[in-house]
Amino acid sequence: MIPRLARSLLSNKAGVAGLLIVAMMVAVALAADQLAPLDPLRRNLSLKLMPPAWLEGGDLRHLLGTDSQGRDLFSRILFGARTSLAVGVAAVALSSLIGLALGLVAGMAGGKVDLLIMRLIDAMLAIPTMLFMLVVALVAGTGLLPLVVVIAATNWVGAARIVRADVLSVKEMDYVAAARALGARPLGLLLRHILPNTLSSFVVVSTMNVGTVILAESALSFLGFGIQPPDISWGQMLSEGRQYLATSWWVATFPGIAITLTVLGVILLGDWLRDHLDPRLD
Repeated sequence: MIPRLARSLLSNKAGVAGLLIVAMMVAVALAADQLAPLDPLRRNLSLKLMPPAWLEGGDLRHLLGTDSQGRDLFSRILFGARTSLAVGVAAVALSSLIGLALGLVAGMAGGKVDLLIMRLIDAMLAIPTMLFMLVVALVAGTGLLPLVVVIAATNWVGAARIVRADVLSVKEMDYVAAARALGARPLGLLLRHILPNTLSSFVVVSTMNVGTVILAESALSFLGFGIQPPDISWGQMLSEGRQYLATSWWVATFPGIAITLTVLGVILLGDWLRDHLDPRLD
């Protein structure tokens, strides 16, 4: 299984690139304490808005320059990776579990239960996502845990719809009908036959959703409803740097590049997973 997975990945250059980007970002987040050359919270107003080292006025001690409070941008980006990825993984895990549970219940139960869950999904789709997240954020407050809950509360819909559709399809397969005729109970059918055959689509959707969640965290932090100081996130850095775009472009540009690279890596990795796990694309 693992050699086949490795061969499939190595034959897909985009997938390899995505895996390398994601692995690099994870490694950076885990080793931020060792990699950061300076304290990301240390202020030095005499060095504020220093340009990157390769520009006139730059200093090699501050490779990517400094922000409006003289804090080292490179160190802050490294520590911001830890927060942004933690929020992304935690929110996707929570939202995926919610979507998986509701999708399985809707597909297996059918009838009024299915109708009720589908109407809830329709209601969620009818509400602008960012508006809903802002309203929930106002109620839940700011911080890491509330942010995870806010994003998860709005990102389970896609997983639920796909899992429900797969369950409805698998339920009609001959081997499921045969197991049912042999006296298999609904829970046994679900665990042994239906759930394993819905996991491929579920894994792909969950992987792709990591990029969406990172962007959502960045947007909320940019608007002031996400991660709050002294914690650091890429979205928060974007928010702090937007007023200096005309004069000190590096303050917002480098966190933006980090977000873009991470989301691109997740998308490429998700595309490879889709191609590998979906037999219809063979």
